[in-house]
Amino acid sequence: MVGKPLLITSSALCSLGDAMFGYSQGCISTALVQPSFLQRMYGVQGLTLDMVAKGEIGVNEYLIGITVACLNITAFFASLLAAPICDTMGRRASMRIGALFCFISALMQVFAPNLAVLITGRCIQGIGVGFLSMTVPVVQAEIAPGHARGVFITVENLFLNGGYSLSAWVGYAFYYAMPSEIAWRGSYIVFSSIALVLLLSSIFLLPETPRWLIKNGFHAEGLATLADLQASGDPTDEGVKETYKEIVAAIENEREGGQADSGWKEIFVKYTRRTVMGITSQMFAQLNGINAILYFLPENLLRAGFDLPQSLLYTGASSTMLVAGIIPTLFLVDSWGRRPILMLGSLGMILCLSAVGGLQYHVDRLDDASPQLASAANGIFACVCLYLAFFAFSWGPIPWLIPAEVFPLRARARGMALATGSNWLWNFIVAFATPPLFAALRGGTYFLIAFFVVISVLLVIFVYRETAHRTLEELSEVFGDAPADIGRVTVPDLKETSAAMVSMRSHPRIESALGGRSRGMSLSRSGMGMGMLGSVMESGIDAAPVYKSSPKKTGVYMRKAGSRGTVGSLVAEDAAGLGASAMTSQLTLAGTGSSDKHEDS
Repeated sequence: MVGKPLLITSSALCSLGDAMFGYSQGCISTALVQPSFLQRMYGVQGLTLDMVAKGEIGVNEYLIGITVACLNITAFFASLLAAPICDTMGRRASMRIGALFCFISALMQVFAPNLAVLITGRCIQGIGVGFLSMTVPVVQAEIAPGHARGVFITVENLFLNGGYSLSAWVGYAFYYAMPSEIAWRGSYIVFSSIALVLLLSSIFLLPETPRWLIKNGFHAEGLATLADLQASGDPTDEGVKETYKEIVAAIENEREGGQADSGWKEIFVKYTRRTVMGITSQMFAQLNGINAILYFLPENLLRAGFDLPQSLLYTGASSTMLVAGIIPTLFLVDSWGRRPILMLGSLGMILCLSAVGGLQYHVDRLDDASPQLASAANGIFACVCLYLAFFAFSWGPIPWLIPAEVFPLRARARGMALATGSNWLWNFIVAFATPPLFAALRGGTYFLIAFFVVISVLLVIFVYRETAHRTLEELSEVFGDAPADIGRVTVPDLKETSAAMVSMRSHPRIESALGGRSRGMSLSRSGMGMGMLGSVMESGIDAAPVYKSSPKKTGVYMRKAGSRGTVGSLVAEDAAGLGASAMTSQLTLAGTGSSDKHEDS
């Protein structure tokens, strides 16, 4: 599979990571209004549907806040930890780690006997979604063509919203299994199935991104993967060669400027505006109220005057607006640009939140028998649906797109980690503070959220830069960086490289390291047309060249992998024109640290 089928399949499989996060939001929100869940987890006996509908459950609001928010705090730390793993082990490896943690956590929550196990499972789940939420946007940005980058990351958000919508309808379907505990455990069974699909696809199907391959010295593999994704496997395509040259030139430009390795401090000092854009976009995505509403949407609808079956049904119905609202963004994000979409969406959100707040004040003054209650509740539901549509159109996808594209390749993983960490930190604050806020302010909470939306619009107008209509490498000019010179970049000849690889695999040292398994290894592209020449998953040793910095010397060494490693592309012509024969002589020194042909800058 090559070309558009590979590109679309890779994007969809990556987006399952966001679908799992969206699904997990819906799982907990529907569980919190299930009497069997509340009895099992909080020890409250004798609960009825009527007591739940009136909010008379006898559980401390802060304890509910901890149950919901514990996932977010572990996701915060995991998203920061994912950055160096994403840079050193690869984007694909980071996704595997996230998927594995999600699968383990799902099983724990399916069989959770008490609150302690449930919270532990959600904390582990937070590690998984922290890895995935940091890695998936980077993957999408790095595999997408420059003219459609916004669409690909918007698709990721479409999956996130679709995951929430799916969980809402699954929760509504399992509701009719009450009083059995399968009424809330069933949702987690579906969640574990999604996690398993992502785990298997990340192992067997997903390609590594061409930009990570090229940055780490795998130029031939990077070029071939780029060709597979964007030109049906043709590395001689002019567009592919131009993109390859831009990537290599940008990397060399950074290295020559003494910028080969990006540190956390430099993210704030050198890329200040970009860092502000990344962190604040994710911060206001939370302060603009989406999870304050989604985490507790069934409860909010109960508060508005609906009964429990209606609140679950309407939660599912309103969640479809999250999916519908993002569809226009798919068509407009790369033509209109990012800033106009954020400003238009903010205006709609301010109007809707103000209307919901006013109607909630009206509902709070009515008694349960008032004939006006039904019409006011329907008005709240309609405005919530419109709010969700405007959010999905603007502050849903764009905050994931901005940090994934504004940072240069060398700083992209750390920049995205900071932005994602901001998302999870504020997600935690919002999830923890929402129950007591609604208890104290009720309808006033919606006006507080509207105020934050106003602040976010001002930030977009005066601070944010437009990033549409440019490739990732061209974006550096938007922020005042010196343009890279692509004229000196040579595109490697894949035929010559493949011949050199055959010679290298027969080298005694490499043959010994591979335990004789290099004989008969296929040099063809395998699996999903990944375009990784000779990349065959074997246990033992990753024989790829890795550049290791040292205060005194720099060398090529053989890196031990865990249980599996990528064996292949032992040749990778670097941007300075290092030939296959030169690399062969370098690899004979593997593990000695005596090479001086490559230096980190």
